[in-house]
Amino acid sequence: MSRQCALTGKKANNAFAISHSHRRTKKLQEVNLQWKRVWWPQGNRWVRLRLSTKAIKTLNFKGIDAFALEAGINLNKF
Repeated sequence: MSRQCALTGKKANNAFAISHSHRRTKKLQEVNLQWKRVWWPQGNRWVRLRLSTKAIKTLNFKGIDAFALEAGINLNKF
C-alpha cells in the first residue's frame, strides 16, 4: 500500500533541504498519515482507514458518508 491518504489522495512532495551555506539536496516531504478507526453508521461497523491529519479534521466536520462520497470511495471494501 502506498503512503497516500485514502480520502484526500495526499502523497509525498519533492523538495530541497537547504543548509546554512545554501547547498541544496533533495528530500522527500512525507504526509502525516495515521491509521484511524472510524464508525460508519450506515454500514453499522468500524472502518479502518489510513488518513492524513488534515483529512481527520475534515472528517470530524463533514462526516464519513459525505466525505467518502466526495472522494468516490466505496467503504464496503475497507
